[in-house]
Amino acid sequence: QVQLVESGGGLVQAGGSLRLSCAASGRTFSTYAMGWFRQAPGKEREFVARIRWSSGRVYYADSVKGRFTISRDNVKNTVYLQMNSLKPEDTAVYYCAADTAAWGTRTNLDDYDYWGQGTQVTVSS
Repeated sequence: QVQLVESGGGLVQAGGSLRLSCAASGRTFSTYAMGWFRQAPGKEREFVARIRWSSGRVYYADSVKGRFTISRDNVKNTVYLQMNSLKPEDTAVYYCAADTAAWGTRTNLDDYDYWGQGTQVTVSS
């Protein structure tokens, strides 16, 4: 049974930083890609970042490029999202997701097979 558990959310002032973690268990993830998504109140869930577990190749949404960094720790089976220069519009519930097909830059929700429960990020102005 695949489990994805996010942590690291919280309240931060605009311009600040947070690091989200996603602890993955239940499978060997070396052939997967992992993604971060977010959902703001009243809005649809949107793609944020993606990393191919084996190669480390990354892909970002334009809205976070240059501010957010996705990475993974193969020993800890954990994916991170380092978020810098946070803005109030980054406020959302952030979700970790696993895509069993690691190829390409897949950004649609339907492309991902497993999801975490989410962690709240609130950026105050």
